[in-house]
Amino acid sequence: MAASSQRKKKSTSAKRTPPRTSGNPAKRSGNPAKRPVLEAGPVRASDWIGAARLRTLPLAVAPVVIGTGAARSTGPEFHWVIALACLAVAVLLQIGVNFTNDYSDGIRGTDAHRVGPARLTASGRVKPRTVLIIGLIFFALAAAVGVAIVVRTEQWWMLAVGAACIVAAWFYTGGKRPYGYYGLGEVFVFVFFGLVATLGTTWVQIFDLPQQAWLGAIAAGLFACAVLLANNLRDIDQDREVGKRTLTVLIGRRATQVLFTLFVLAPFGIAIFLALLFPIAWIALLALLAGLPAILIVWTYRQPRELVVALALTSLTALLYAGALFWAFVG
Repeated sequence: MAASSQRKKKSTSAKRTPPRTSGNPAKRSGNPAKRPVLEAGPVRASDWIGAARLRTLPLAVAPVVIGTGAARSTGPEFHWVIALACLAVAVLLQIGVNFTNDYSDGIRGTDAHRVGPARLTASGRVKPRTVLIIGLIFFALAAAVGVAIVVRTEQWWMLAVGAACIVAAWFYTGGKRPYGYYGLGEVFVFVFFGLVATLGTTWVQIFDLPQQAWLGAIAAGLFACAVLLANNLRDIDQDREVGKRTLTVLIGRRATQVLFTLFVLAPFGIAIFLALLFPIAWIALLALLAGLPAILIVWTYRQPRELVVALALTSLTALLYAGALFWAFVG
């Protein structure tokens, strides 16, 4: 009887012991579409809004504000319809990137153990295909508005620029070899969310690229890179585990903190130079009220979740900075 009882206890204990796993979390999870739901409850409107990642939208707005200000600085005309269309393209593209990033990282298993807010695909509450379709819809809307701008300005060569923007947005985390997984995210973010967005906005309004547009574009790109660094610093441990080789994973925490600081502060050096031509540009230094706390958090954080605040503050810094430059350019 005693032996029989012991055998039953061992059998019960064996059933309760979860199987050991190792290696890539993405491989452990199996087919993402068949993963168990990680978060209970129906998907709410707030979940879709969260997937749009509103904290990143100032990075789409800032280059358009700077580019429009640079265009306005050269003459009295203000092409407000084209400016609003540029803003729509930038925001729609940013949201499209965020949804396709949710999809791509989700199906790879990269977001399975992330520190920040849960993603729609990784949580298992929304079918990956649905998230992908939403992202593609935003890309299509951005493309439609972009085509309207091209038709209005007759700058047909910009169709190629728009196509390049969408391709770059998709291959950030999409495709078989996404460049965001090989330490190139910051390079493309600087080019497309800094130079292309700002200079494109200026060009379609005045068909010229004055010095202030170039300097403002560099500043916008640096802020966008800083936000990406904060995001990747938050996820550095999880990214290492799943083989996502972001720039932060490649250079480490300390170098990322130094680079983040440089990216946040360098635009203010640009503002000081611009103040020699546009005196009101000094007011851009007030954006440091948001930028300096972000730097402090990046250097002193204890929990990765604290970097979500740094990310939001850096985005706010970019928007405040852009508003100040706009005022300086048109004032």
